[in-house]
Amino acid sequence: MKEVKVPVLPESISEATVAAWHKKPGDYVELDDVIVEIETDKVVLEVPAEESGVLTEILAKEGETVNAQQVLGLLNDEAEAEAEAPAAAEEKTPEITQEKTQDSAPSNPDEIEEKDEEEIIEEAKEAPQPASEPIPSQPSSNRMEERVPMTRIRKTIANRLHSATQNTAMLTTFNEVDMTEILSMRASYKEAFEKKYSVKLGFMSFFVKAAVESLKKFPTVNAYIDGDDIVYHAFCDVSVAVSSDRGLVVPVLRDAHKMGMHDIEKGIVDFAVRAQDGTLGIDEMSGGTFTISNGGVFGSLLSTPILNSPQSAILGMHKTQERPVVKDGEIVIRPMMYLALSYDHRIIDGKEAVQFLVSIKEALEDPARLLLKV
Repeated sequence: MKEVKVPVLPESISEATVAAWHKKPGDYVELDDVIVEIETDKVVLEVPAEESGVLTEILAKEGETVNAQQVLGLLNDEAEAEAEAPAAAEEKTPEITQEKTQDSAPSNPDEIEEKDEEEIIEEAKEAPQPASEPIPSQPSSNRMEERVPMTRIRKTIANRLHSATQNTAMLTTFNEVDMTEILSMRASYKEAFEKKYSVKLGFMSFFVKAAVESLKKFPTVNAYIDGDDIVYHAFCDVSVAVSSDRGLVVPVLRDAHKMGMHDIEKGIVDFAVRAQDGTLGIDEMSGGTFTISNGGVFGSLLSTPILNSPQSAILGMHKTQERPVVKDGEIVIRPMMYLALSYDHRIIDGKEAVQFLVSIKEALEDPARLLLKV
């Protein structure tokens, strides 16, 4: 008999919650099949079968809190033959049933007595009719309610967002960027870029690059408060907000200041895929010195992003939309995007925040600045 146990949890996590059982008692399990999922504050972990066998008992039900190495269930690794025997018996059952059905059926349909049509009508008239009962009024289906417990990840997200609004002096400044040059460059080089690097050229790599160069100019935006001290970073670890079915996760592009645009694009694609699969590691979502959130992929035109504590700033991207703007004294139609920078006013002055956002705007409207680093 094998024990299905909670895997070893990271040092910063002491407990987890049983999220979902993929097998039920009596089910046959192949080696490496996922038996159960457990949820921590930051990630969902899959628990695979270490042996083939039959799951005989579940010891921790869905929703229960468990600790590292706790036994979740029992697996009988010697029950392969027993599991196959009932399956063979089930295959024979339909044949026996079919034979009995055929034997019980009348051999000659003419032997069935047919009632005269008038007799059937008379019997129907004489049969007692059930008394009609009043139908109780039912509430409209659109007024139904359902109460479900919050997942551990959702509770963690809620607590962190609430903490950020309560424990920081958060302020948001806005600007807009003309995306003409970025769209033109992307259209000219996207095929060559994809052919060489096997990844599509998106917008995020431009924004990450622009943010990194601006962070170098304004190091306070890349810093955070620790008690009575300000901690500055000599590196740029950019957190990228990614939406998943289980909630918002923020994996980190480590040393983004050293990454090429193809490295950034590959990293973001990998994060998005593994966020949906629930396979992001806890260490991949820890740390980060600055965050970028792209609500534009969902159609958001303008928003005020909330800080990702303990970071001091977050950049919000939005939907690119054609709008009339004034260029050189003339009204022209340009693809425009609103940018929002939320920052902790305790450490970042308004002047720095505005200049930082203007620096990003200038780099995006004239991408040559990213190459020349001016």
